[in-house]
Amino acid sequence: MRISGGRMKRIAIPVVLLALLLPAAAQAESVARVTIDMAIGPVAAKVIEEAVDRAFEEGHHALIVELNTPGGLDQSMRLICRKLLNAEVPVVVYVAPSGARAASAGLFITYSAHIAAMAPGTNIGAAHVVNMGGEMDTVMAEKVQNDAVAYITSIAKKRGRNIEWATLAVLESKSIDAEVALDSNVVDILATGIQDLLNQLDGREVQLTDWVDTLHVADADIVRYEMGWKDKFLTVITNPTIAFILFNIGWMGLLLELYNPGSLVPGIVGGICLLLAFFAFQQLPISYAGLGLIIFSVILFILEIKVVSHGLLAIGGVVSMLFGSLLLIDSSAPWLQISLTVIIVTVASVAGFFLFIIAFVIRAHKKKVTTGREGIMGAEGEVRPGGMVFLEGELWRAECDEPLQKGDRVKVIAVYHMRVKVQKIGR
Repeated sequence: MRISGGRMKRIAIPVVLLALLLPAAAQAESVARVTIDMAIGPVAAKVIEEAVDRAFEEGHHALIVELNTPGGLDQSMRLICRKLLNAEVPVVVYVAPSGARAASAGLFITYSAHIAAMAPGTNIGAAHVVNMGGEMDTVMAEKVQNDAVAYITSIAKKRGRNIEWATLAVLESKSIDAEVALDSNVVDILATGIQDLLNQLDGREVQLTDWVDTLHVADADIVRYEMGWKDKFLTVITNPTIAFILFNIGWMGLLLELYNPGSLVPGIVGGICLLLAFFAFQQLPISYAGLGLIIFSVILFILEIKVVSHGLLAIGGVVSMLFGSLLLIDSSAPWLQISLTVIIVTVASVAGFFLFIIAFVIRAHKKKVTTGREGIMGAEGEVRPGGMVFLEGELWRAECDEPLQKGDRVKVIAVYHMRVKVQKIGR
């Protein structure tokens, strides 16, 4: 049978298209996964933003953000929310594993996701505004709270989630468990694990910026995004307690270098620690009053070494350092507090260090001077020919109220420029 050219074209085009589509159809869907198990801060914002961009660029069908956080900084939280609200790849925030929570800033982030999920035994809420940088008067506190309510309301409307409960979570710190959250339209899915989550996500439609995407992820490969060493390092040093320790090691190292020029190691270590501490302080709500008190305590310790105050300056330094350490973090958020044990140990160590130096200096002051004019006072020597006196390995011109003979033993009772006045004590 002969096939016409037109018919051949009609058959060939679908065959070619099918050949091109079969490899793509055969390729398994993939899903990216990143874990955020920390307070929300600049590092968490950086990790999530990079994960969203990377998941889109690599063509993954969705990004799962496994979340466990006590809350965090408002600025970082808003950066994350803005990224999720405008993401070009479906984002699933999954509060997991059991025992995890999405508190405070975590609520806003969960609400911002295209799909919100929780594992059994988790909770969400308690998003009441806390002091993250200075005491707020009633008017300012009300403004900040109203702003937070408006923000969570706008997010809830966009994602079609429970507005009333989200408002109560901000105003009254309401918190609920995973089962209640599912029944209350706070989250979309209750999943026991990642595979269960993928099974429930399969077939769901997600509204992206310009189109609706249907998820087919039941058998998807999971590509885990791990934090790099740099992000892990930044997470460690931005811990308030670690930043506090680095700061104290830093200024003590520089001080030791100033007292022992050329030792190098204390100066190098101190400089590095101080720079890392100041970087961490930029990411934290630092009280300048607390920082000023710590710096003032250092000045008092230095003055104690230079000025005899019978310990008053040292006591003032200890008190100033203690209060400065307690006030250093200007926030009532519990996850931003410096460990009280670390504060006490650090203050006690610094105080002990300087008290040791002070005691050493006092002992040095009490020692008899052995050099210069003062060092030769009271020294005993022997008269040599020509009226010279041999004292401490040197020959001095001497004068005395009574005649001196070679071999007489004398004692210095006064020093006049390059002469000594002596008193005869025998032969």
